[in-house]
This record gives sequence, C-alpha cells and structure tokens, in this order.
Amino acid sequence: MKTVLVVDDELKITRLVRDYLHQAGFSVLTAADGQSALAVARSEKPDMIVLDLGLPGLDGLDVTRALRATSDVPIIMLTARTEESDRIVGLELGADDYLTKPFSPKELVARVRAVLRRVDASVEAPSIIRALGLTIDSEKRLVMVDDRLVDLTPTEYDLLTHLARSPGRVFTRAQLLDALHGVTFESYERAIDAHIKNVRRKIESDPANPKYVLTVYGVGYKYADA
Repeated sequence: MKTVLVVDDELKITRLVRDYLHQAGFSVLTAADGQSALAVARSEKPDMIVLDLGLPGLDGLDVTRALRATSDVPIIMLTARTEESDRIVGLELGADDYLTKPFSPKELVARVRAVLRRVDASVEAPSIIRALGLTIDSEKRLVMVDDRLVDLTPTEYDLLTHLARSPGRVFTRAQLLDALHGVTFESYERAIDAHIKNVRRKIESDPANPKYVLTVYGVGYKYADA
C-alpha cells in the first residue's frame, strides 16, 4: 500500500483529501504546518506528498526547497494563489504537479495515481539509453552525464526519458504534459518550460546553449539526434 502525506493547515481540506485517498486504497499521513511536514516526511518516508503552498510559517515553497535538498519524493502542490508565477516557482523548485483550490478530490486522486504510476512504470521497464555522453538507467532511475550523477526529480527524470527515447522527434508541450500526467487537466504550458529549465540546469554544461534538450521554436522540444 502506497503512503501519501497530506499537508494543509485547513482541517476540512485535510480530512476531505484523507478520506478520498483512503477510499482509493492509500495509507495517509497528515501535517498542518511546514516544520511538521518535514519531520514526518523524513521519518516516515511517504511515497507521495500533497502539499499546500500557503502554510503558516514555513510555507509550501520552503518545504519543497528543503525536501529537494535530500529527496526526490513526488510532490503535488495545492494552491489558492491565483498568480501563475507562484505555481511556476513551485514547479521550478521541483514540485511534480499542482492543483488550484477549490479542486475536485477525485481529480486529486487521479493525479496522485498518475504520478505514482509513472514512477512505478519506469522502474518496471528496465532499459538503458545512451546518447551524446548522457546515460539513462531506467532500472535504477539514474542519469549520468560524462560519469557525473545527476539528481533529477521524478517529473524531470520522466520528461528527459520521454524525450530521449525518441531522439530527433519534436514533442509539443501538450504532448509532453499528456505523457507525464496521464490524465486530462487544465494546466499552463509554462509548466513544461519550467521543468525543461530545471533539466537543462542539471544536465547541460551551458544551459543557455543546450546540447541535449533542444527548443523547436513555435512547436515544443526534442532530444538531440545522437
């Protein structure tokens, strides 16, 4: 049974999400603030974290930043903030997905399942991709660039792997969103741009002039031909 940590300072939302996740077959842990969330995440090591952005004290962005320093646990953000920039910052820090409040509990369950399914699927389909000095080991979920281990979040890893499996093929942002999430949902295309920016920062020697993940202007992205 997969374990999900739900972090929100609104008790009604915590209970609602907990009940829906329980009904879907998940074990659920809860926390009401950022410090408690970090303590539970580090001690219990959940398979997924559903994290409210607007927490008192240590907010969701701070929690995400702290978690990403030591963990690649998948994170879905919950946010009542209407500014697109807030969501993009969360994605750039390493969150895998987001939902804007008010949200459908059923959609949240679908998002949780989709992200966990992506992680499990890549583990269950071992293969190694080698191209241009970059190696992706799907069995171990490792990425190496010229013998340097690269630390990617689950979404960054899956995005890079999806591109690298089809070098030279151009993917639109919508196609990449669909491949990553596996569910239909309203999202900004800039979410993909944020993840691509993170991937380039980690794998490219010069992110401004990428060697691996290339922009096809007006269309989307592709992995360079070997």
